[in-house]
Amino acid sequence: MDSLDNLKKTPLYQRHIDLGGKMVDFGGWALPVQYASGILEECKAVRERAGLFDVSHMGEVDIIGSGAYDYIQRLVTNDITSMTPGRCRYAVLCYENGGAVDDVLIYKYSDDHYMFIVNAGNTDKDFAWMQEHVFGDVQVINNSAKWGQLALQGPKHQAVLDAAGFEGELPMKYYTFNDKMVVAGIPCLVSRTGYTGEDGVELYCAAEDTVALHTALCEAGKAVDMLCCGLGARDTLRFEAGMPLYGHEMNENVSPVECGLGFAIKLNKPDFIGKEALLQPQKHKRIGLKLVGKGIARPEAEVLVNGKVVGVVTSGGPAPSVGGNYCMALVDADADENGVWAVSVRGKSIECEFAPLPFYKRA
Repeated sequence: MDSLDNLKKTPLYQRHIDLGGKMVDFGGWALPVQYASGILEECKAVRERAGLFDVSHMGEVDIIGSGAYDYIQRLVTNDITSMTPGRCRYAVLCYENGGAVDDVLIYKYSDDHYMFIVNAGNTDKDFAWMQEHVFGDVQVINNSAKWGQLALQGPKHQAVLDAAGFEGELPMKYYTFNDKMVVAGIPCLVSRTGYTGEDGVELYCAAEDTVALHTALCEAGKAVDMLCCGLGARDTLRFEAGMPLYGHEMNENVSPVECGLGFAIKLNKPDFIGKEALLQPQKHKRIGLKLVGKGIARPEAEVLVNGKVVGVVTSGGPAPSVGGNYCMALVDADADENGVWAVSVRGKSIECEFAPLPFYKRA
């Protein structure tokens, strides 16, 4: 554990160790990659029953003031005009070149109060970027240290909440939230969101309440054989669901258009940072491939069409929920889709076939 001493820790650090979590360095945070049950069992639990994740490392940034709407509209690719209090919306922050600063989830409390959920490893960078672009009556406040966050995911998540006991109205529609909930006696913001491709909720509570909330949900989860899940399962589940991960599918040189996030880009709204670049023809596109030959394609593996390199793998590995080995790749926009596709793994060419994204979609 010595190598973890200098890493940031969530409020659940000691609890993960007590529960047998195998701790690793994830972008400067000490987090469990898996528990004794193993990644495959954790994935199965989420797909069939329920799984509980510690996502307290994610960043929370509040945007407050009468100028919040104008400021956010200028900052993000999506349009927040139709958002009402209690709604969430996915968007991307772009640089002028169209590359992604980060992908974010926007929560609207009121016309003059929003919250951005940002990727853990990008929190400081995002916060600096947001401060740099402030105009009008706006305060940008990094409140990440105040929050604990748990993701309760899977078809039986509701049974876990029922067993834990809650007060208030649970958000029933995807991408909505209620910030006035009480779960297991603990005040929470509960949102119908997730990063697994399953139905579920994410629960935000005061950092000092995180251990009590996690303990209560674990106890309640026994009713459905819920498992605590680590980063390994989280990555596999989001990969199967075709969800991009910053630093893999997108980065400062990859635009959200190339990444296939057109639904979160509203080019018909007034100017936003990066809009001009996103209007230009894009050089790359994100695709899904299934490996026909034996092997696993890891990030940075070359992607070939008719023997010619046309791109790289961004995420790859087994997709246990559908069977087989898959990868997502960023390839030339004009790559011949009717050609012979392959990935190069340690100098060996493995044949692939096109696989529509997402690889897994819940019934």
